[in-house]
This record gives sequence, structure tokens and C-alpha cells, in this order.
Amino acid sequence: MKSRQEAINYCMRYRDVYEDQPFRDKNWTLMRHKENQKVFAWVFERNHHIWINVKCEPGIIDYWRQIHGSIVPAYHLNKEHWNSIILDGTVPEKEIYEMIETSYNLTKRHRTN
Repeated sequence: MKSRQEAINYCMRYRDVYEDQPFRDKNWTLMRHKENQKVFAWVFERNHHIWINVKCEPGIIDYWRQIHGSIVPAYHLNKEHWNSIILDGTVPEKEIYEMIETSYNLTKRHRTN
């Protein structure tokens, strides 16, 4: 995965999500849940690469940063909860997919019955 459209297309595979561009700066694409409008992926270009901000589990956030130089504290978001994945070809797609799925699940409304 290297392009903005590939990232957006992958995120659109999840149930009940939509693509949003709420800012004047069209560089930012947000992937949101339809039910609660929470963002699970921020897709943007920076330094000639596409970046994806994803929410991470507290105990794992530093693990990703340690094993991949292209996973850094999130650009423009809370660095305790969010990471940026720089799509420069160094992070295996399987791991990118895993982080997007985790972010999707962490931001989804959990029903209590």
C-alpha cells in the first residue's frame, strides 16, 4: 500500500464507514464510522509520502514505533493514543491492515446490553 486511494479503498472495506474531507485543506481525508462519526483513519500526504494516522492500544503503541522507523507518534493528534504510519514501503501491508483494523475497532461504538 503506497497511495492515498489504496488506503481509502482498504478502509472502505469495513462495515458502515464513509470518507470525509471536512477541512479547507483537501490534503486530509478522514475515514469515519457512520454510527458515531468517529474517525478511525486520517489519510494525508506529508514529505512526499502518504501517511495514515491510526488509534492504537495503549500497551502496543510503543511496540509499533520500536519495530518500524516509519511508524511515529501521530502527526497533529494525541501521541499517547495515535500513531502515524508512513507509507514508504517499509511496513508490511499485513501490519498496516492490522493497525487499521485495531483503530476501527477502538473507535467503534460498543453497545452495552
